[in-house]
Amino acid sequence: MTDEIPITVVENPDLERFEARLADGSVVGSAYYEREPGVVIFTHTEVDPSMEGKGVASQLAVGALSEVREAGDKIVPLCPFIRAYVNRHPEWQDLVLHPSSARDVRS
Repeated sequence: MTDEIPITVVENPDLERFEARLADGSVVGSAYYEREPGVVIFTHTEVDPSMEGKGVASQLAVGALSEVREAGDKIVPLCPFIRAYVNRHPEWQDLVLHPSSARDVRS
């Protein structure tokens, strides 16, 4: 079990990312995206190495996906972490614009 650190997820549209922030406002993780009308394309997620294993990435995913759902948008999970998270948590799969984009495609 991880020692989960409480964070707040905030969208920073100027930097095209959702941010995981500690209570003091420090950014300890980011989920980067590109937007098209009605679609959020997740491209990359990163967490400060000192915060790895503390639940930051999962909380970041939930916060970002919740905001997307609340806005009525869909996602394209190009980011491997977001794609894997959605695959492991079926409650988010309805957000995927093209279900095949949530699966690993191997030639």
